[in-house]
Amino acid sequence: MLALSWSGFLPPSIWSFSLCRHLRLSGAAATAAPCARLPLADRLLRCTVFTHSQKTILKQTDVPIPDGVKVTVKARVVVVKGPRGEVKKDLTHLPLDITVTKNDKGQDIVHVERWFTSGKAGASIQSACSHIENMIVGVTKGFEYKMRFVYAHFPINVTMANKGTRVEIRNFLGEKIVRVVECDPGVTVTRTVEVKDEIVLVGNDINCVSRTAALIQQICAVKRKDIRKFLDGIYVSAKGNVVKS
Repeated sequence: MLALSWSGFLPPSIWSFSLCRHLRLSGAAATAAPCARLPLADRLLRCTVFTHSQKTILKQTDVPIPDGVKVTVKARVVVVKGPRGEVKKDLTHLPLDITVTKNDKGQDIVHVERWFTSGKAGASIQSACSHIENMIVGVTKGFEYKMRFVYAHFPINVTMANKGTRVEIRNFLGEKIVRVVECDPGVTVTRTVEVKDEIVLVGNDINCVSRTAALIQQICAVKRKDIRKFLDGIYVSAKGNVVKS
């Protein structure tokens, strides 16, 4: 690991004790004693070179920012702006340090790091990076989910209201009830002209698009019947991007 400056996580006495206990070398006690007589700044810097038992001092990952995309981070709230709009995500539940900086080549990057990780705790770093990458894809290419109607006898009637932000489902299994799904913010639903019994969900936030598709599928769940026989419903048939590369 890298030799890093002290960040105030553990007092020097704990590091000196940990050094003597885990190194278990013949000269460990003799090495720790001169270290205690050093100035405070040098003592802290020297102690952070060592790694505590089963803990990584620092784990970090970078996410490149493409041209035409602007990323801002304030108090772990990430905002990504691009040609298709803006996506905002709150990552305050993750104990990470997220900053926007430049790499050695001068390219803008999002630097994500976590101190003193152990076990599965380091997985939160890649989770945050995946969220940021999806946000970048959303503001540049967008997300598109296609859903198809499946029915054996009663044709499913789907209409869009409120400028494509509300989905109304009628005649599901011949029922008179009108099933209504309100789309998540930034998601619009349209009816496909070329393909029969198909709707398309479009948005910049993959979480909102996929959640809206899940709500549409779950509201058409078959109740009190054998689901092996009654396969009626609205299901996701394809996933992709609005801007085809």
